[in-house]
Amino acid sequence: MKHAILMHEPNDDVGVAVRDLKAGEEVSAVTLEGQPVGTVKLVNDVPLGHKVAMRDIPAGKDVLKYNRVIGVATQAAPRGSHVHTHNLKTKRWK
Repeated sequence: MKHAILMHEPNDDVGVAVRDLKAGEEVSAVTLEGQPVGTVKLVNDVPLGHKVAMRDIPAGKDVLKYNRVIGVATQAAPRGSHVHTHNLKTKRWK
């Protein structure tokens, strides 16, 4: 299975789709260095360049990408779901 999700760090909550992903697909993720991180089954379609939840993210949780907090989940995002402005709010300008 060729990877379809790129992660900056293995413990990040989200990875980035490297192609358009379809709900129901099971895809693999790797780090920037090519280290396998695992597989995830997509809950939603996820467009190229958008984030995918690599684990269940409860509402109110700080979300990690680059091993840093990039925002807070405004609603729950189950593993394999699309993470974007509809369920993630930046903390950059707080």
